[in-house]
Amino acid sequence: MNSLLRTLTILALAAAPFWATAAESAPATPAAPAAEAAKTPPAPTLEQRLAGIEAYLGNGDPSAVLKDAKGTIPAGLTTPAASSTGPGHNGFMMICAALVLFMTLPGLFLFYGGLVRSKNVLSVVAQCFGLAGLVTILWWAVGYSLVFGKSFDGTLLGHIFGGSEFFFMNGVTSAPNTDYAYWISQNVFSMYQLMFAIITPALIVGAVAERMKFSALMAFMTAWMFLVYFPMAHAIWGITGDMNGVWNAKATIKAIDFAGGTVVHMTSGWSALLLCIILGPRIGFGKKSMSPHSMVLCAVGTGMLWVGWYGFNAGSALAADGVAAQAFTTTTLAAAVAAFTWGALEWILRKHASILGLCSGAVAGLVVITPATGFVSSTGAVIIGVLAGVVPFLAVVYLKSKLGYDDALDTFGVHAVGGTLGAIMTGILATVDANANLATNLKDIVGKTLLTEQFKAIGITLVLSLVATAVIAYALKATIGLRPTEEDESRGLDISDHGEEGYNHNS
Repeated sequence: MNSLLRTLTILALAAAPFWATAAESAPATPAAPAAEAAKTPPAPTLEQRLAGIEAYLGNGDPSAVLKDAKGTIPAGLTTPAASSTGPGHNGFMMICAALVLFMTLPGLFLFYGGLVRSKNVLSVVAQCFGLAGLVTILWWAVGYSLVFGKSFDGTLLGHIFGGSEFFFMNGVTSAPNTDYAYWISQNVFSMYQLMFAIITPALIVGAVAERMKFSALMAFMTAWMFLVYFPMAHAIWGITGDMNGVWNAKATIKAIDFAGGTVVHMTSGWSALLLCIILGPRIGFGKKSMSPHSMVLCAVGTGMLWVGWYGFNAGSALAADGVAAQAFTTTTLAAAVAAFTWGALEWILRKHASILGLCSGAVAGLVVITPATGFVSSTGAVIIGVLAGVVPFLAVVYLKSKLGYDDALDTFGVHAVGGTLGAIMTGILATVDANANLATNLKDIVGKTLLTEQFKAIGITLVLSLVATAVIAYALKATIGLRPTEEDESRGLDISDHGEEGYNHNS
């Protein structure tokens, strides 16, 4: 049936020149002057129209079909494929953008909210909502341009940020930005990338939950976005980024990160570790129980994160194509295998598989596969899933207790350790067979020295995240303070910061 519909569509488009010929057979109008006729660009040929459809179906460059035998495009020659978006790819990306937002609202705040004590559940919800609003404003004003612009290229500033041409979303219309995607609207692309910018700082909330003032958190994240997220996202994903090995032939470090191992998970996870150390432990940490108040909410949130992660990973293909299909497949395999592995380890070591362990394993699998998801085979995804169930488990269960830091909801153990592991495994397991784009600028290093480039990117991510976090945190600690009073913290941030309670037991 699909083949029949596709055939009918192509035949209809192919018939367009004949319809035009029929229209020209209508009563003649006075001939235009010869000079004016000479300025009329040639109409696309039947072959060019059909090639345009093939470019859309294969997520290829639509302008390529307009080139003549000399490789040039005749002046004025255009087709709809060269100037507009493809509805299928555009619709796919709008759905993926909604799925990534779904990861934060409500996925992350239910996952985190269930893990805190009942007196702090609303504080987690408020922090996620607050960051969604704050980051959106920053993204509209300057963030999108600083990450995905290119007007600073060739300058010293260009090694940090992209450009200023899209400030306040100027020029960000429904036409494609072909630096990044041929068939999706730039405004859709910008909104998709906004969802990544929202969830990244929200992940840090897990490490400092129950003890950081709302005002201090918002101030910290404002500075952190400029010093960490925007520069890192530009370096890895910007068309002129110094670590965009896939698409920037001039990249200094030829690293790869399909959907955010370094940009999202490493930056947030390593920053979270240092911030929770600077902040200090919760009152009573290690002396009284701080167990989750609702594993049901945590489990529901985990399910939402898993579903939303398909938008996160498959959507990073920026088209509904074969790369997206591969990312969808590897995401599923890694998450499921990691959840099972974590649960199996708990059963072997503790004689039971906990819901918290299964949830943590699923999230760890999703984290570790993220940078590799569109670059590895199905078998590679299973290998990653096993490692994701083992390495973060060791970090959460043993490393945390040995070092004694109060990472409230294991942001470091899952996201920093998992993101770093994922970046390493991407360098080992990435293959051109899974993604032909790796042959564009990286054909000489995939399977050879790519791992070295990954370690370079990991090192820069670590230094930038830790140094920036230290500077911001100590500056705020010395000025507005990071924590509420002991009395307010003991009473709970729901009341002290927001004047509300998550549960009313008086009714």
